[in-house]
Amino acid sequence: MDAEIVSNKFDDIRPLNNNEVKGAIESLVINPEFKHALMYIMPDINWDEFVRQMLSFQTKEEFKSVMARMAVNAIAKRSTFSLDISGRSRLTPGECYTFISNHRDIVLDASFLNMMLYQVGYGMTQVAIGDNLLIRPWIETLVRLNNSVIVKRGLSGRQMLEASATLSAYIHHTITETKESIWIAQREGRAKDSDDRTQASVLKMLNMGGEKDFLSNIMELNIAPVSITYEYDPCDYLKAKEFQQKRDDANFVKTPHDDLLNMETGILGNHGRVHFTLGTPINKTLAQLDKETDKATLINTVASIIDKEIFLHYRFYPGNYVAYDWLTDTNRFADAYSAKDQVLFREYIQQQLDKIELPNKDETFLRTKLLEMYANPLKNYLSVK
Repeated sequence: MDAEIVSNKFDDIRPLNNNEVKGAIESLVINPEFKHALMYIMPDINWDEFVRQMLSFQTKEEFKSVMARMAVNAIAKRSTFSLDISGRSRLTPGECYTFISNHRDIVLDASFLNMMLYQVGYGMTQVAIGDNLLIRPWIETLVRLNNSVIVKRGLSGRQMLEASATLSAYIHHTITETKESIWIAQREGRAKDSDDRTQASVLKMLNMGGEKDFLSNIMELNIAPVSITYEYDPCDYLKAKEFQQKRDDANFVKTPHDDLLNMETGILGNHGRVHFTLGTPINKTLAQLDKETDKATLINTVASIIDKEIFLHYRFYPGNYVAYDWLTDTNRFADAYSAKDQVLFREYIQQQLDKIELPNKDETFLRTKLLEMYANPLKNYLSVK
């Protein structure tokens, strides 16, 4: 009875239940848009064989461990030079965590993390994904089949409050009752300049589903920060373009087509070397804080603890050092890159700049924004190191 009530309460945001898997898969394999998207990612796939295998799945676990992993592996082989993870020893086997990470790519942050967690013997997480990305009904079916929980965006004040309370209650339920880990970004949307900061609003939302004081509610979620580093961000030029569009037009808002372009570019563009670092879970640090401290101060303190753990565990590549020295007009990190590295990164930045089409293109501004994306993680690391 209780499980059914809980299920009903979360019906519009939760992942699919296993008794809904068969219908979801049947609807996907006859959808031409789904077929087009899959063939775009895996052009060599045998479609008829793929459909037969899809229709054989009875559970989300079967789908995730076979089909979702196959798709993410195909993306990794096509778009990365290398993909690895460190910090596994910081996690306790059998425990579930709320993984909170910086946010670089709309689709791949959680997808790559889940694939690597699975490969090293941990279960895949549930994934919190914004409903602004569910541009087509089949995309919503696919992400809920892939164990995603929907984060509602763009609601009015009271509706947003209610949606946040429901999401928070779901996350607490998932960690404490379902005993399943969950991933959520540290902020709504990506930090387009790579200046990664945990939003207070995310922590306020996470608190709402608990029944104790703020600190106890946050500790109940067993937060483990994750640092994500992409050597190259294929969407960097789109992010730079958006910076100028917002600078020139205060009312500029991305369209669904812009979101789709970002998703496609992010999935298949060149990422170079990709590294994920599992940080130290923060409960031991939180346990040292005073619960009686005012809530606003505690929120800022918890955000800083998460941020520091993320900053400390970035992986740096020559481009990060070149961008820092170029922006600051110094040679501070000249020992970290060769003359060839410098030439290659400058050519890369120019190549990305050349992709930007704007009527009054401000190349100096756009170049600065691109460089900031690669320099800011290093700046933040230095600020806490």
